[in-house]
Amino acid sequence: MIQRMWDLIARNRAGSGEVLPSVCSTQPEVLTAALLLAREQASLLLVEATSNQVNQSGGYTGMTPAQFAQRLTALAGRLGLDPEQLVLGGDHLGPQVWRGGTAAAAMESAAELVRAYVRAGFEKIHLDCSEPCADDPQPLPAALCAARAAQLAAECERAAPSASALAYVIGTEVPRPGGALAEEETLRPTQPHDAAEVIKLHRDAFAIAPAAWERVAALVVQPGVEFSPTHVVHFEAAGAGGLAQALRGQPRMCFEAHSTDYQRPRALAALGAGHFAILKVGPALTDAYRRALYTLDAMSGALGGREARPSLADVMEQLMLAEPRHWREHYHGTAAERRWLRHHSYADRVRYYWPQAAAREAVAALYERIDAIQPPLYVLRDYFDAEVIERADGLRPAAGGLALSLVLAAIQGALQPYFRPRTG
Repeated sequence: MIQRMWDLIARNRAGSGEVLPSVCSTQPEVLTAALLLAREQASLLLVEATSNQVNQSGGYTGMTPAQFAQRLTALAGRLGLDPEQLVLGGDHLGPQVWRGGTAAAAMESAAELVRAYVRAGFEKIHLDCSEPCADDPQPLPAALCAARAAQLAAECERAAPSASALAYVIGTEVPRPGGALAEEETLRPTQPHDAAEVIKLHRDAFAIAPAAWERVAALVVQPGVEFSPTHVVHFEAAGAGGLAQALRGQPRMCFEAHSTDYQRPRALAALGAGHFAILKVGPALTDAYRRALYTLDAMSGALGGREARPSLADVMEQLMLAEPRHWREHYHGTAAERRWLRHHSYADRVRYYWPQAAAREAVAALYERIDAIQPPLYVLRDYFDAEVIERADGLRPAAGGLALSLVLAAIQGALQPYFRPRTG
């Protein structure tokens, strides 16, 4: 598992341009699509949970690290994926969830968090202590961020069933973890000297856990990729020029890029060539899920399969209006503009509502309607690209129905560019 990740990083550093897809999602259909694609490609797959999604208190998914790991590995087993092809990762593990309290209390909870992750079998651990707590100076000094990351690394080393199986990631992207670029923010790629300084500060801080420093696999930097609710900042290789200089003297370390959602395939290849061997993606996959569901619902309505039921978009609209905390601070404009954003934004804040019972019931009913109708190919082609229809045909045995196979195929279409053969 983790050794295959180290091998991939080594090949990338040697010039292969190979990348590791990092799927950051807890959506069951997204995970199913990703696991099936990894099986098809005979490739390594990294699946990550964040500290907001999954933590010792359940996070917003209601799952602890052990529960998430158990469900994911069980799903992978049912789908026939070789266990050696799956790496579990913890993303942005640090005091963020508890930053409203004192630093001492937040770090105590963060230590409990990382212990729970490594005991549950997570191997790739991103240590992120970049956000200040209530009694911290703002901005948080970089040396203090590094010192706290080292403290958590030491906790991991003591708690892991086999510390040698761990790989660490340090650093954080800009803007803040888990948040898309705000309209007023300017995206600035990390400068080589800043990346080198982050490495130095962490190397010094890891003197309290020297064995852990030897297993630091990646540094998170900003190569110049992001998305806001309404636009995507596409990667320009010239903007990240020279970043590789920061890796000199660190032969086992690569870069990790966050928020690579909606990037063009050639940009992903260019990132790989620049030693960004780990590419994270999440909202683009749940957005593909949402678009496929809305397309199925539109087709169902056109074929008379919805009867007097509300549209799926109407169901989701009611859920989002009833509980606006997941989107209210992210979407602005007129009432009509906010409605469009709730459903169609690149930020895909609707993803927080799919686990609710009303949404699950509406999706299940939609699947049943489509599978009962069995739209013929000459109808399907008006709603889905030929590539999605063809891929769905191959997924039917695993999906068990036309509707789910089309949804999985649409998600795989968004994820496919992250899987690429070695070029060296």
